[in-house]
Parts: sequence; C-alpha cells; structure tokens
Amino acid sequence: MNIPTFDDVVEAHERIAPYIHRTPVLTSSYLNQLTGAEIFFKCENLQKVGAFKARGATNAVFGLSDADAAKGVATHSSGNHAGALSFAAALRGIDATVVMPHNAPATKKAAVRSYGGNIIECEPTQASREATLEQVIAKSGADMVHPYDDPRVIAGQATCALELQQEIEGLDAVVAPIGGGGLISGTCLTLSTLSPQTKIYAAEPANADDAYRSFRAGEIITRDAQQSVADGLKTNLRPRTWYFVSKYVSDVLLASENEILDAMYLTWGRMKIIIEPSSAVPLAVMLKNRQLFEGQRVGVIITGGNVDLKHCPGCK
Repeated sequence: MNIPTFDDVVEAHERIAPYIHRTPVLTSSYLNQLTGAEIFFKCENLQKVGAFKARGATNAVFGLSDADAAKGVATHSSGNHAGALSFAAALRGIDATVVMPHNAPATKKAAVRSYGGNIIECEPTQASREATLEQVIAKSGADMVHPYDDPRVIAGQATCALELQQEIEGLDAVVAPIGGGGLISGTCLTLSTLSPQTKIYAAEPANADDAYRSFRAGEIITRDAQQSVADGLKTNLRPRTWYFVSKYVSDVLLASENEILDAMYLTWGRMKIIIEPSSAVPLAVMLKNRQLFEGQRVGVIITGGNVDLKHCPGCK
C-alpha cells in the first residue's frame, strides 16, 4: 500500500499552484460566540469547481506521464470529485469519464458536462460505482483517479491544511468532514508533520456513520449510507485512508440531518457565503459539542459550495 509522504505534499502544492486558488481564511465573531471557540474557516467553497476536490484531481492529472495521460482518466463520484477531475482533464486536454449515481445532484452532473466530462450513470451504491468503473477502465485503459483512495489525491488534498497552517499558526484543533477520508488523510499528513500537537476531528453525518463505527471498533466497517443531505459524505473508508484516521484522528463526531441543515443556513446567513451540506457538518458538531472546543483556536475546512439554489436542501 503506497502511503504518501509530506514530500509528496510539497511537490503537489508546487504542481497545482498555477491551476487552483489559494482560498481565503474567514472568521465570524457570531459563530465564535455560539461555539465558544475562535474559528478560522478555510473556504474551499471558493476553490476552482467550488470544492477542495480540485486539489487532488489536479495533482493526479498533472502528475501523469504524457503516455498515460493520452489514455484519459476515469473515476466514480457523487459530484465534486467528478467535476474536479473533468476540470483538471480539460486543462490538460485529455478525456475524463465519470461514473455517477443516477440520483447525484443535477447541478453536479451539469458541472461535469460543462468541463467536457463523459458521465456514465449507475445505482447509488458503492458496489455499483466500483463495478461500473472497472468496466470503463477495462475498455478504455484510462488511469483511475479514485476520489480518495489514491496517494496522489491525498497529497493534493493535504495542500489545503498546508495553506491553513501557513496562514494561521497555533491551532488547537482542526475539524473537517469525513466520507471516504481523502481530505482527513491529507489533513493528518500535513498536521502530523507541521503541527503534531494540533488535534484532528472528523465530522460525519449520523446517517452515514461508517467512519464513526470504524473508529470505535478499531477496524473498517462499511455500510451503504441512508439518505443524507450531505451527499458527498456517504462513501466508506479504505485501508489507505483508515491508516491515517486510525493513527492521527482524535475522534469522529456525528451530526443529525437537522443539525447539518441548521449549521448550513446559519453559515449562509451570518457569513454570507454559500456552502453545501457536507461542508456544514464540522460547524454542526462544534455547536453540538461546545465543551470540547470552548476556548480553543480551531480550523474548520469548508469543503465545497455546490448547491442547487433552485432546490435548496431542507427547503419546503
């Protein structure tokens, strides 16, 4: 199993710098008051393609040799990685094929197509995603860029925490969403090197609590998630991401569907930025566990802002 190193993170940051944004870090005195913490929001909702996924996908695509790139890239994704890989492939002038569950948000499908990606739909289960992708790769010979179980992707995602650490020193904790674990793995990789005293918390929907169950069992537990507004967090850990979670994460904290939506709309209203439900889970768990974060300096990674505003999650 290939585990990326911090040297890979440094190389990734140099490789992707011409193609991505260095996103801002924002604060909110009102949210500080509600949580009792001093929060620094790393706003990847303002990233290219509207999500942190641009980092890992761009690192993977531009790390390919010309011969491998000529065969194109392929992946499975419920949305943000799909758009990110299509974006990166378009920048390099190569083909991208994306396996997406048929119930993926229409806005995310539209984003993939806008970047020239080819969509193949599948059933909304992990097994269906992976089986369909295997068929695509067997036929095309494309390079598989897994949404999170890929050392190139993890190294790319790690650049988010790298920038946060460069800008805001002395963080007591960092909270980030967890689905398959690519972002958390990258966060662990960076902080364990640059700031090992900083605690890392993973935030997960209660309706998709496989990481929570795995963390407490001490081994990977997989399950098909129930319906959740946090559609980007319904994937399961893999051995490579479990390596980082089991070694460096202090705890996995859960939020209910209503708590996630409340945190999302609170962020919209108070910070005047659009974030998607998956991005609201860290704030939701901080509001729920005030005693854990009170009095601390906390970094929060806002992972994306791709929301269909004509069909807002939770709107009636």
